[in-house]
Amino acid sequence: MHPIPYWSLSGFYFFHFAFIGAFAPYWSLYLKSISFSAFQIGVLMSLLHVTRVFAPTAWGWLADHTGKRLLIVQLAAITGLISYCGVFFGESFAWMAATMALMSFFWSASLPLIEATTLSYLGESTARYGRIRAWGSLGFIFAVIAVGYLLDATDITALLWAVLGFKLGIVICSRQIPEAEIMLHPAEGLSVRQIFKRPEVLAFFAACFLMALAHGPYYTFYSIYLVEHGYSKSIVGWLWATGVICEIGVFFLMPQLMHRFCLKQIMAFSFICAIARFLMIGWGVEWPAMILLAQILHAATYGAHHAAAMMVVHHFFRGRHQAKGQALYTSLTFGLGGAFGGIFSGYIWEGLGPALTFTISAVAVLLGLGLVMWKMNVDR
Repeated sequence: MHPIPYWSLSGFYFFHFAFIGAFAPYWSLYLKSISFSAFQIGVLMSLLHVTRVFAPTAWGWLADHTGKRLLIVQLAAITGLISYCGVFFGESFAWMAATMALMSFFWSASLPLIEATTLSYLGESTARYGRIRAWGSLGFIFAVIAVGYLLDATDITALLWAVLGFKLGIVICSRQIPEAEIMLHPAEGLSVRQIFKRPEVLAFFAACFLMALAHGPYYTFYSIYLVEHGYSKSIVGWLWATGVICEIGVFFLMPQLMHRFCLKQIMAFSFICAIARFLMIGWGVEWPAMILLAQILHAATYGAHHAAAMMVVHHFFRGRHQAKGQALYTSLTFGLGGAFGGIFSGYIWEGLGPALTFTISAVAVLLGLGLVMWKMNVDR
């Protein structure tokens, strides 16, 4: 087993999630500034999820087939940077849709392959995953706070240049990571289709799909929602950052949590917290303390949920199936679930209002909790 390239992997996670920290909270504000409607914003923001339905699976298959994960990551980083530059050359709906779709197609290749690479280096020490992944959370915090203050002090178009800088960081770090050795595993005797069709695997993916769908209104309209209720952009940035700061704590505590609780218990707890969180956001926006508490719950609804989900995927998909397993998870949850969540929130946000929209999110999570409790069964 080769030594873990800790700083190379950590740097990639930092810039990958710094990009998300600049893009997810603030891009909808930029789209609103160039006069797109709520439905158009919902459609455009969902494009990042739509391309993640099919692109990661295609990239994951190519990576497992060629064994060249990092070469694909490097090519995707460069083409993603080039395609993003389209935002500087047009503002029509069609142009923006084409630019965001193309950028996302290449961007979505990277994370599943980096996750598979990280877990390959860790081997059986998967509980240490959180220590590396936490750098992604730090990148998100840096970006979401810095960009929030930047946009309070300058014009919204400064966002375009900030995102460009983070995309460049992804390209640089992708070139520093050495290829990991892919270890053979007995599970490779089964096909990916056979593994996927197991009842506990189907239940896991369906539950994670519902969790991602429920986050659609949050990732699409949360910043707009708070700004319209009198919160400044810098305060919005700090609220996003608060959730991710708590998430980092969970990543560092995962080894202890996994020693005391099984993955099913951790997953179930994260779903219960998500139900409470969405109800608090939907009905408590007038009370900053409640919104702050809802952000603290991000530690469970994303931090604990994501770390546990990575362990579950690693448990089911081993050896040469790792990249395909990670790609399936990304495609079906962040991709399909996020796309449906973004589109449904854009469709009902103005009609039903924020409170009922977030209530529907809570109901979706409740259904996911039922699937976790009914079928999912994974050892520590």
